[in-house]
Amino acid sequence: MRRLTAATLMFLCALVAPAWAEKAPDPLEPVLVRIENLASGVRTLESDFVQEKHLAVFQEVLLSKGRFYYARENRLRWELLTPVQSGFVLNGQSGRRWHSRTGDSESFDLNSDPVMKIVAGQLLAWTRADFPALGREYRIVLLAESPVKLRLEPTTAAAGFIDYLQIVFSSDGRHVQVVEIHEKDGDFTRIRFENTQVNTTLAKDLF
Repeated sequence: MRRLTAATLMFLCALVAPAWAEKAPDPLEPVLVRIENLASGVRTLESDFVQEKHLAVFQEVLLSKGRFYYARENRLRWELLTPVQSGFVLNGQSGRRWHSRTGDSESFDLNSDPVMKIVAGQLLAWTRADFPALGREYRIVLLAESPVKLRLEPTTAAAGFIDYLQIVFSSDGRHVQVVEIHEKDGDFTRIRFENTQVNTTLAKDLF
């Protein structure tokens, strides 16, 4: 009888154990909530950035440097300063882009410019830690908690050439420190944000 009881208990434990394993807390969710809460207190950002373009067929890294500005809700300024000057500014749904090599400057509207809508949408999502928006396009994987490092794997056909993104947040969790955009052909772009200042007063004419 004792043997039967022990065997029965072992059998029941084998059935119950997988259910317990499935109910283990997901470490990703509290991390995302924490970062969202910290980012919600950010009214403005200004930062230098270094953009590295790594090409699979070349050993040389293509470098460019610039400045980035953000003001809540939907105001952005992204400008490359070297080796050539180019960039765009966004205020709400409309903006302007320029390129010194061609001398062109033109206005755009996100409702009629799908490329700028994607670019601006990604920058705003990273800056505001808008994980619900990112979660509609990517599977978010937690790689590290201190500092927070995430891997974003595209789940929609709209991702096109992107294999995955990797995002590292600052030690205080309030803003992005590094973004890597990995392409399916092996090329990748790394953007490092430096000298970032949070909640300073930005000049109105920046946007």
